[in-house]
Amino acid sequence: MDVSHQHTAEKPMSIPEITRRAEDFEYNPFISLRSWLRTADTLLKEARIYELEGKDQQAYLLLFRHAKLVLDYLRKHPDARIPENRSVLEALERTLPRTLHRMELLKPRITRRYEEYVKYWQEEEAQRATLARRNGYPDDHRAYERDFPAAKRFSATASRALAAGEHRDLAVRLAHREIRRRETARKATRQAGISWAEEQARRTAGEWGNWEEALARDDGADEDDLQPRMREARRLIDAPLGASRHLEGQRFPQGRIKDRIPSAYHYPTVPKREELRYEDWIPTPLQPSASLPAPTRGILKPPRPPELPPKDESVPSDTRPPLPPYPHHQADSSHSAAPPVSTARSLEPVSRSSTATPPASDPQPSNFTFKPSAYLESGTPLRTIFLPPDLRTTFLKIASPNTRANLETCGILCGTLISNAWFISRLVIPEQENTSDTCEMINEGALFDYCDGEDLIVVGWIHTHPTQSCFMSSRDLHTHSGFQVCMPESIAIVCAPSQTPSWGVFRLTDPPGLKTILNCHQSGLFHPHPEGDMYTDALRPGHVFEAKGLEFHVADLRPI
Repeated sequence: MDVSHQHTAEKPMSIPEITRRAEDFEYNPFISLRSWLRTADTLLKEARIYELEGKDQQAYLLLFRHAKLVLDYLRKHPDARIPENRSVLEALERTLPRTLHRMELLKPRITRRYEEYVKYWQEEEAQRATLARRNGYPDDHRAYERDFPAAKRFSATASRALAAGEHRDLAVRLAHREIRRRETARKATRQAGISWAEEQARRTAGEWGNWEEALARDDGADEDDLQPRMREARRLIDAPLGASRHLEGQRFPQGRIKDRIPSAYHYPTVPKREELRYEDWIPTPLQPSASLPAPTRGILKPPRPPELPPKDESVPSDTRPPLPPYPHHQADSSHSAAPPVSTARSLEPVSRSSTATPPASDPQPSNFTFKPSAYLESGTPLRTIFLPPDLRTTFLKIASPNTRANLETCGILCGTLISNAWFISRLVIPEQENTSDTCEMINEGALFDYCDGEDLIVVGWIHTHPTQSCFMSSRDLHTHSGFQVCMPESIAIVCAPSQTPSWGVFRLTDPPGLKTILNCHQSGLFHPHPEGDMYTDALRPGHVFEAKGLEFHVADLRPI
């Protein structure tokens, strides 16, 4: 594995440059408010992860976008007038001063790095000009590098940019270490008697000190070592606001937070579109804006998770429209047998590599950045998703009673963000209603309460076609649009155990697939769409990579 080359995965940018990019996203008011609320929550979760990894630019961009979304858009959403939604928005707006304060803490570091970057390149250009005059090659950079090999190379970030497909073993080791560290921290927090709400409030305010960093230095401790961590967690939460250290090692100023925020906080205007280069790219869960005619009222509002088209029991199976063609790149169907599972409700790791070579040193998330491995049809980069190869067969084992009864089954793919890549680490089986053609999740609040409590982010979903072929039906397309509108990398896994190919990993094309579905208001369980190429493979080729040995857990939320 060659990780010797350091790449500039993130060119230092000024605060105005970052804010312009943060504002460059497409907002659709006809997407349900709860979908946007879930997106706002995801923005904060991702920002916290980037912040802990030392990726200040990404964290600042996501925090700015969150504030922009809440202040300028969500309060004007058509559903904001509903009383219960109004109270949720008011609570969300009360957290904004804390978000802005976090941005103020990040701003000096970002500015300092940008100024160092500008100074370095000014010196570099002066050195280049001197050698050009001396040796007579004004524009030959190769000659410059040959004659001046010791020139200091400015590194915008300590991270090494890695190709996901070439470094899966490293990704697995990195994920195991980081997920274990986060779970240890969460366990110590809960055992200290700190509720999830208390923890989130302190994190948002920047009042969690360096506790997680201390855990990162000693994540292999046994159960007894949780006691001092619990005491430290309790001390942090019991201390008065302002008594603990924030990210810069200083104390929080006394007084109300909103009184310390500058009153004139102006958002830069959105710049003209420019060519996207990877070295300039900062990943975000909201897609950049694109030219799209404003939708009219009455189109489908994909919720979180998406609302499904109304059932039409009058449509017999033999009168459905012909199945859409399977995408050109078919997923490998060689692994179709489900391994035995002790219990679907167990949270023990389901998959673990017994032959993995231990790393020479513990990999740190801040040392690596996984490059985008695919792009939307619009050119927007997609962050890599690492998928446990055994997850699909484990899901089929859980779904087998329904499959034998010709009933569909669905599951939710959850995970976390590490080093700019998604790692699926939890398969959640929600409470659901099943038919031969549909699988509808119910009591979705329990699912998202579970995800919030476990600090998980929904990355996609998986479901079975007991007798049908492996394809995305019109109902599946509508379902998946609600996932992908909030996170472009979201995937849908379809399992068709009786057919060939027996499974596939898909996403909507964008354009035209996602926008076509968002503007579709046809009724009926199955209906055709005028556009072709509505969805495509996400696995081969695509932004999804199977990572052998990647652990995951199963959580079955269905009533016993």
